[in-house]
Amino acid sequence: MNDQTRHPALEAVQHWRTLRQPINAPLALRRWLTDQGSLTRLLQRASKGRFSVRVQRQRYALPGPNERVTLGMRSREYALIREVLLCADEEPWVYARTVIPTPTLTGRQRTLRLIGSRSLGSLLFSEPSMRRAPLQVARIANGQNPPLWARRSLFYLENKPLLVCEVFLPPLEGIQYPR
Repeated sequence: MNDQTRHPALEAVQHWRTLRQPINAPLALRRWLTDQGSLTRLLQRASKGRFSVRVQRQRYALPGPNERVTLGMRSREYALIREVLLCADEEPWVYARTVIPTPTLTGRQRTLRLIGSRSLGSLLFSEPSMRRAPLQVARIANGQNPPLWARRSLFYLENKPLLVCEVFLPPLEGIQYPR
């Protein structure tokens, strides 16, 4: 695998849309995709506390071209890339990929390197300096039947960016959105 290898579903994303108008995602996924709060908290509630984070890979690598542009990075600039599965009862519900440019990993944010199997969302949403750019969504038609849906957000911690992308896996469509 080269440094730019990513989840195959993400390779199929051609266009991310900012949420300005209704999306044509399946009704069962719309609230999951458009919720502005912590996905971790939602998954914890929906799984009745049987939530876990399974780290697939964490390494320094070159982000994909679209990620690099979104983060305002130079072409040969490395980032810490973390890929996890967010699970309930060990069943993966969400694949998440976080891209953290190395300049973001300074000061208080250097602890992001040591997150391990803790949820990134629990850290982001407890950080007073956190700002979130508008959500973007994408329909991923890469031979999956039905297609997968994803969302992503730029977060800023003390004005330093990181990008979080979440791909909603088929089992989540059957899970009731927690009220």
